[in-house]
This record gives sequence, structure tokens and C-alpha cells, in this order.
Amino acid sequence: MLSESREKPGFFMMNKAERDRHPLIAVVGPCASGKSLLVRALRERGYNAREVVQEHSYVPAMWQIITQPDTLIYLDVSWEAARLRRPTDAGPARWEEQAHRLRHARQHAHLYLDTDDLTPQEVLERALAFLDAGRAVGS
Repeated sequence: MLSESREKPGFFMMNKAERDRHPLIAVVGPCASGKSLLVRALRERGYNAREVVQEHSYVPAMWQIITQPDTLIYLDVSWEAARLRRPTDAGPARWEEQAHRLRHARQHAHLYLDTDDLTPQEVLERALAFLDAGRAVGS
């Protein structure tokens, strides 16, 4: 039975049988990489997806602690491209710090996408192609 989590509205906690049928997909990456857009689009298509804001944590394995995902998708974006998507006063040094914080997730990702030159639709299409090809760990 699905029950809504108080921690994050719209995210459902599943028992083991349900989780086996609906593997958890975690999406990580730096700010403005497209995490929330991809998670929303995957959920609209029936996937059990969750955004993890690992870039703000000093704990390298926070993505594992929070989600224990079956599949980890890493969306990357350069500082230059991110500034065009979302104005920020954070400089390149802050961006390098985010990259450093995300290194553990990047190393363990099942799918890595550089989103600099991709539209949100193209990111979704590549993620769906990966998931539909059965390469998702939980499939």
C-alpha cells in the first residue's frame, strides 16, 4: 500500500513488494542541471523517481543514505551553462566545490548525462531510452 511521506509531499514510501515493481530512481547533479524537471517528467510517466540535492551536502554518500536507489542518474552541467539557465552569484570556485561534493554520486551513477547542450526533452528522452532498455538496475 502506498502512503504519502511527510518528508516530501508527493513522494511515496513503498513496501518491498511495491518497490520491486516500481524501482526507485534517484536523480543527482549540480544546481540547474535539470534534476527537478527530469524527476517531474519521469513521475508523470509512472516512474518512482526522486531528486536528491546532494550538491549541498558534505556527506559523500548522502544520496545512498537518503534514497537507497535502484538506479542513479547523474545530470551534469557546466558553470557557464548553469548561469544561463539560472542567474547566480556563485562563482567557479563554488561550482568546483559542488562537483567535489558530487563525486561519489557521479562515480556510482548508472547513467551520466551532460546537459549543457541538451533540452529538457532531450534529457528525458535519453533517460527513458536507458530505463526502457532494461539497463536500470532495478528492472
